[in-house]
Amino acid sequence: MRPTFSAANRSIILETMAQSELDILVIGGGVTGAGIALDASARGMNVGLLEKNDFGSGTSSRSTKLIHGGLRYLKQGDFKLVQEVGRERAILYKNAPHLVIPAPMLLPVYKGGTYGYLASSIGLYIYDWLAGVARKERRKMFDRRQTAQLEPLLKQDGLKGGGLYFEYRTDDARLTIDIMKTAYAQGASIVNYAEVTEFIYHDGKAVGVRVHDRINGTYTQINAKHIVNATGPWVDKVRDIDGSLKGKRLFLTKGVHLVVDYERFPVKQAAYFDTPDGRMVFVIPRGKVTYIGTTDTVYSQSIESPRTTIEDRDYIIRAVNFMFPSIGLTTDDIRSHWAGLRPLIYEEGKGPSELSRKDEIFVSDSKLITIAGGKLTGFRKMSEKVVDLVASELHNTTGRSYPACCTDKITVSGGEVHLSGASYADWKKEMVRLGAAQGVNQTVMQDWIDTFGSNALRIMDRLPALKQLNIPLEMHWLHAELMYCMEEEMTVDVSDFLRLHTGWTYFQLSKAEKYADAVFQILCNHLSYDGAQKEKQLNTMEALFASINDLPVNDHAI
Repeated sequence: MRPTFSAANRSIILETMAQSELDILVIGGGVTGAGIALDASARGMNVGLLEKNDFGSGTSSRSTKLIHGGLRYLKQGDFKLVQEVGRERAILYKNAPHLVIPAPMLLPVYKGGTYGYLASSIGLYIYDWLAGVARKERRKMFDRRQTAQLEPLLKQDGLKGGGLYFEYRTDDARLTIDIMKTAYAQGASIVNYAEVTEFIYHDGKAVGVRVHDRINGTYTQINAKHIVNATGPWVDKVRDIDGSLKGKRLFLTKGVHLVVDYERFPVKQAAYFDTPDGRMVFVIPRGKVTYIGTTDTVYSQSIESPRTTIEDRDYIIRAVNFMFPSIGLTTDDIRSHWAGLRPLIYEEGKGPSELSRKDEIFVSDSKLITIAGGKLTGFRKMSEKVVDLVASELHNTTGRSYPACCTDKITVSGGEVHLSGASYADWKKEMVRLGAAQGVNQTVMQDWIDTFGSNALRIMDRLPALKQLNIPLEMHWLHAELMYCMEEEMTVDVSDFLRLHTGWTYFQLSKAEKYADAVFQILCNHLSYDGAQKEKQLNTMEALFASINDLPVNDHAI
């Protein structure tokens, strides 16, 4: 019987991966790596994936958290990209309805702004047409008075009107984790906290890797016919290990987002607006918070821990106060923040905001395949290109043929709600009723549904066994959620649970602070961590909260 996707089974899965030559080994557990693992395993390939931290811990948890068509790509004349990501957005909405949520987006038009009223109207019309937007979600144009009614907080001076169009909100880390679980269910072997330290070669070809298990300290060799480097901002570092860092390289830019209480910034819907320097910024309400971003600055510091600087913070605050002058946002209003890196491909003479978000594949002399660039919305097509290449190479060397990509028809773990035939809204009502029958209050149940989709049922399955514990009811709920993440999402780290698996440190910081110690105790006991491992967990957890709460320091980071 195949082991479950549990933290307790990491070593077993890693050992199994090492017992035979894989068809394809993916290095990198972000959304692109997850997509490649899903595509390749669905086509019948023997697939392995290694991630040196937790799944989605890098760029794939630090985006603007939108599955969007990229309105600004239309301005750049990249019609094909707009069309492609529009199709991809529709596929994701169908396959992961729990994580891809339609969100009306207001584009205010000002005198002298980036987009004039007529240009906005025509542009949004073309955008809807290219992206294949459903009729009920097509753009609507409003005059000055109507726009002010839609969003009373907007600056009135120079306002000419606005356009309302649809984007889709997501949780990028959850999407990555759920795709990873889906790939595992399709047969892929996947392990987190497994770091590739060197390549193994035969006749100049990369045929394997040496892997360090960062949880138990052991080393393993894994062999594969083809190795894919899908490490996002780290792709050049992996190419350097391979000795193939030449020609095109990455150009990293940093994007920062700030989170404030919704009561402090109560926008009626998401908006995409001009800043004084001509850039565009999103403001997005999400539950009890509103988040704002993003910046786009050249980055050349530590890839491991990009930080929000004073300059980043002040830039976003100025942008908000310029467009929403009655708000008067200050540094004291910031509840949380995050910084992420965009792994763009360098183009001579172009600035950060002008660089293309297109992806590109590099194949080194050792046959290491690297996928670089791209954006969250396009991960499935990026994955398809890589797997098509591997399938072609495998056919040439083994004679075996593989079917075409079918991931557009695969429901992502947690998104099975549409299979019942009920509407998503009706399904959610039924889930809340089921939760109430087991004593789960509506707020908690709604949070589970929004985070885990239909897998909320798997969390509830754990509640009966917890009734014997002499602890408050809310701790039953915490136990069940954490146990699910450890036993079915390979959670091995307290900070990963608080940041990636639940998103609490981003959008419910007080909840993360309230339960952090309990999460630490439950996780360490369940995984039988020793003293050194417990100390490491505590240090990582303290560093996470310090990175959010610390006052500005000498390196100008908050």
